[in-house]
Amino acid sequence: MILKAKVDTIPKLLRNVVSNIHAPQTTFLLHKNKNEWEEISYKQTLDAADAISAYLLSVGITKGDRLGFIIENSPQYIFYDQGLQQIGAVNVSIYPTLSEQEIEYIVKDAGVKTILVGTPFLLKKILKIANHCPSLIRIIPAFENFSKHAESFSPKAELIGFDDLLLEGKKRLDEYSKQIDGIRDAILPSDISSLIYTSGTTGIPKGVMLTHNNFVMNARCSLEQIPVVTKDDKFLSFLPLSHVFERTATYYVSCTAGCRIAFSQSLELLARNMEEVKPTIMSCVPRLLERIHDRAMKNGTQAGGIKSKIFLWALATGKKYREVLEAGRTPNTILSWQQRLANKLVFSKIKEKTGGQLKFMLSGGAALPQNVGEFFGNLGIKILEGYGLTETSPVMAVTEYHRQIYGTVGRIIPGIEVGIQDVETKRIITVQTHDTFNPDFECEEGEILARGHCVMKGYWDKPEDTSQIIDSEGWLHTGDIGRFHKGNLKITDRLKNMLVNSFGKNVYPTPVENIYLKSPRIEQIFLVGDKREYITAIIIPPKDTLMETFNLKEDFFEKEERFIDDPEITKWIGEDVKRLSNELAKFERIKNFIVKRNPFSLEEGEMTPSLKAKRKVIEKKYADIIDKMYLDEVEAG
Repeated sequence: MILKAKVDTIPKLLRNVVSNIHAPQTTFLLHKNKNEWEEISYKQTLDAADAISAYLLSVGITKGDRLGFIIENSPQYIFYDQGLQQIGAVNVSIYPTLSEQEIEYIVKDAGVKTILVGTPFLLKKILKIANHCPSLIRIIPAFENFSKHAESFSPKAELIGFDDLLLEGKKRLDEYSKQIDGIRDAILPSDISSLIYTSGTTGIPKGVMLTHNNFVMNARCSLEQIPVVTKDDKFLSFLPLSHVFERTATYYVSCTAGCRIAFSQSLELLARNMEEVKPTIMSCVPRLLERIHDRAMKNGTQAGGIKSKIFLWALATGKKYREVLEAGRTPNTILSWQQRLANKLVFSKIKEKTGGQLKFMLSGGAALPQNVGEFFGNLGIKILEGYGLTETSPVMAVTEYHRQIYGTVGRIIPGIEVGIQDVETKRIITVQTHDTFNPDFECEEGEILARGHCVMKGYWDKPEDTSQIIDSEGWLHTGDIGRFHKGNLKITDRLKNMLVNSFGKNVYPTPVENIYLKSPRIEQIFLVGDKREYITAIIIPPKDTLMETFNLKEDFFEKEERFIDDPEITKWIGEDVKRLSNELAKFERIKNFIVKRNPFSLEEGEMTPSLKAKRKVIEKKYADIIDKMYLDEVEAG
């Protein structure tokens, strides 16, 4: 990676690639056009960005204006982001899954002037709210024949197709090219690059102000931490670019190191796209890795007999081999031979489904269960974990490529400080940096604090909320609980998630839930028990497994009753709950549970866009049945 000292803003990153890493005609982006993967060069990307900049300037967009996105990952997203960033405008990306009311709130709060829209469905969402948003003057559909979808609406905002915008911009490029160059050179690292609205698990969305410096330093320092990323790598992008994790870890890291980005068509087609694209790196969320793990375990063991025995032997061999390497030793001849055989018989077939070229996968957004990380390690597929918040750009820590401590989120990245603060006394227990790393360091648990280049500028137009999260000494209070283990940061849970039972015992749900998630009979689990005598849970079993085990049809999952009242299913899940409870302290064990028919979802308002359960929403929504669960237990007792 060649990065000049003055490459300190987003629009300068891609131009640095063309000047110092790749020729302009080199492929930068890949996307599926009909049945073929189409390649887009750096030159094509920069030309499109310049045309967009010229158009935006011609219609009066100026530095600091907020411009919206509600679009799937695509070349259009990249073109538009690069085009607006180089004239100092601010990227306001909105999750496509949000409700019309939430979208309207963000557009109004940010004062969004234009919005790039990805699909007819999303266009209708925008058209329904457009006239309630005084700042919105232009809607830009990124698909053909958009006019027919707007016929029943009368928006005050102008509609212009993305392709028409590009044509208009190209016509005006000669007039505005010098102005574009001048504005781009004058952008400061401290200027706002993006507003990313955090839905959080409670409360009103807040616009996180992230600067050019936040993003550039985060990408640079992440690459310094994982120097195996090179200009020859290829990312497969499927997590939404509206989320800070994918934006930084895939898009801006690629703009920094000169990597290629291929866009997955959809989550449903991800497996096929992996085999076609053969990525070397992917950012992902734990839920995807859990599903791959569950599917691989099921396929490897359900047939029974010799096939199952070979699969389990291979996993055991992979575990031994991994543990020897992680201990810094060289595997002996017999173990090395066994590992090669396990790879040939089992592991290579699983790796082929990922394209066979993966260097590593980067997991973030939530905690990865330790057993899932170890499973991939046993296969020889490296999973690196990262940690951070939208408010920290996001990376604060990430696993080093050569040092894997499962159950942790890695070493602190260069240039920032991370503190652990006692929740009750507010005493700062320790402050660690990249340079103070000690592989033997341990400390007690507390709230995780952050200070340095990763910390946001603040919340948009919310100074009081900003002062509540960033204290007078510059520490950002993450609200996460954690500690240092073997020098790496280990996340325990969210401070707000902590359950305190009626006897005063503290229970952090996430590590307890992860124990129960080892069961192939449990897909989602939500612990309950704050201010109550004992822990209970809402459990959702995997649909496919439930259908196969109990010979169920699709209509079983379409019933109006949200919860399953079937003693056989309850008993079946209860067998695993009882078995896994032995791994927990008595006060952490589930004493009763109810079985939910379908998973918690974004559409039902039960999950955040980053797939975290909204605790207060779920507890309020299902209060009656939760209360009944405790009453039933008392009556049974």
